[in-house]
Amino acid sequence: MTIDWFVVTCEDEAIHLSVRPPGQDSWSVDIPWASIIRVCFKVEDLTTSDGIYVFTDLGDESVAIPLEAVGGNELLVELVRRGLYDEDLATVATTAGMGLFCWPPD
Repeated sequence: MTIDWFVVTCEDEAIHLSVRPPGQDSWSVDIPWASIIRVCFKVEDLTTSDGIYVFTDLGDESVAIPLEAVGGNELLVELVRRGLYDEDLATVATTAGMGLFCWPPD
Protein backbone atom coordinates (compact mmCIF):
# COMPACT_ATOMS: atom_id res chain seq x y z
CA MET A 1 0.00 0.00 0.00
CA THR A 2 1.38 3.40 -0.97
CA ILE A 3 0.99 6.38 1.34
CA ASP A 4 0.18 8.89 -1.40
CA TRP A 5 0.02 11.95 0.89
CA PHE A 6 3.70 11.58 1.86
CA VAL A 7 6.01 12.29 -1.09
CA VAL A 8 9.81 11.89 -1.06
CA THR A 9 11.91 13.39 -3.84
CA CYS A 10 15.65 12.75 -4.08
CA GLU A 11 17.25 15.86 -5.54
CA ASP A 12 20.92 16.65 -6.24
CA GLU A 13 21.60 18.50 -2.98
CA ALA A 14 18.81 17.30 -0.68
CA ILE A 15 15.92 15.02 0.10
CA HIS A 16 12.64 16.90 -0.29
CA LEU A 17 9.63 15.82 1.75
CA SER A 18 6.13 17.05 0.93
CA VAL A 19 3.56 15.83 3.44
CA ARG A 20 -0.19 16.47 3.17
CA PRO A 21 -1.92 14.18 5.69
CA PRO A 22 -5.70 14.07 5.42
CA GLY A 23 -7.35 16.34 7.97
CA GLN A 24 -4.04 17.77 9.23
CA ASP A 25 -1.70 20.63 8.39
CA SER A 26 0.61 20.12 5.43
CA TRP A 27 4.36 20.55 5.75
CA SER A 28 7.51 20.21 3.71
CA VAL A 29 11.22 20.08 4.47
CA ASP A 30 14.52 19.72 2.67
CA ILE A 31 17.21 17.51 4.23
CA PRO A 32 20.63 18.25 2.73
CA TRP A 33 22.54 15.08 1.87
CA ALA A 34 25.67 16.61 3.41
CA SER A 35 23.97 16.99 6.80
CA ILE A 36 23.01 13.30 7.19
CA ILE A 37 25.02 11.61 9.96
CA ARG A 38 23.03 8.42 10.60
CA VAL A 39 20.20 6.42 9.06
CA CYS A 40 18.09 3.77 10.78
CA PHE A 41 15.69 1.42 9.01
CA LYS A 42 12.97 0.08 11.28
CA VAL A 43 11.25 -3.06 10.05
CA GLU A 44 7.76 -3.43 11.51
CA ASP A 45 5.17 -6.18 11.54
CA LEU A 46 2.70 -6.49 8.67
CA THR A 47 0.21 -4.02 10.22
CA THR A 48 2.66 -1.06 10.39
CA SER A 49 4.68 0.66 7.67
CA ASP A 50 8.45 0.20 7.83
CA GLY A 51 10.27 3.47 8.41
CA ILE A 52 13.50 5.22 7.52
CA TYR A 53 14.82 7.50 10.27
CA VAL A 54 17.24 10.17 9.08
CA PHE A 55 19.47 11.89 11.63
CA THR A 56 21.33 15.07 10.71
CA ASP A 57 23.87 17.40 12.25
CA LEU A 58 21.17 20.10 12.15
CA GLY A 59 19.42 18.97 15.34
CA ASP A 60 18.81 16.20 17.85
CA GLU A 61 15.60 14.81 16.33
CA SER A 62 15.32 12.40 13.44
CA VAL A 63 12.92 12.67 10.53
CA ALA A 64 10.71 9.60 10.14
CA ILE A 65 9.88 8.62 6.57
CA PRO A 66 7.54 5.70 5.86
CA LEU A 67 9.01 3.28 3.33
CA GLU A 68 5.53 3.12 1.75
CA ALA A 69 5.63 6.87 0.99
CA VAL A 70 5.73 7.85 -2.67
CA GLY A 71 9.48 7.68 -3.37
CA GLY A 72 10.27 5.82 -0.12
CA ASN A 73 11.92 2.84 -1.81
CA GLU A 74 13.86 5.15 -4.10
CA LEU A 75 15.14 7.01 -1.02
CA LEU A 76 16.58 3.80 0.44
CA VAL A 77 18.31 3.03 -2.86
CA GLU A 78 19.73 6.57 -3.02
CA LEU A 79 20.96 6.43 0.60
CA VAL A 80 22.89 3.25 -0.29
CA ARG A 81 24.19 4.76 -3.55
CA ARG A 82 25.52 7.81 -1.70
CA GLY A 83 27.22 5.67 0.97
CA LEU A 84 24.89 6.89 3.72
CA TYR A 85 23.53 3.38 4.37
CA ASP A 86 25.32 0.07 4.00
CA GLU A 87 24.18 -2.10 1.08
CA ASP A 88 24.61 -5.39 2.96
CA LEU A 89 22.69 -4.03 5.96
CA ALA A 90 19.91 -2.87 3.62
CA THR A 91 19.63 -6.43 2.28
CA VAL A 92 19.48 -7.87 5.80
CA ALA A 93 16.91 -5.24 6.89
CA THR A 94 14.60 -5.68 3.91
CA THR A 95 14.46 -9.44 4.47
CA ALA A 96 14.08 -9.32 8.27
CA GLY A 97 10.79 -9.96 10.02
CA MET A 98 11.26 -7.08 12.45
CA GLY A 99 14.07 -4.99 13.92
CA LEU A 100 16.05 -1.76 13.89
CA PHE A 101 19.06 -1.53 11.57
CA CYS A 102 21.25 1.59 11.84
CA TRP A 103 24.21 2.87 9.84
CA PRO A 104 26.78 3.64 10.90
CA PRO A 105 26.52 1.18 13.78
CA ASP A 106 27.02 2.43 17.34
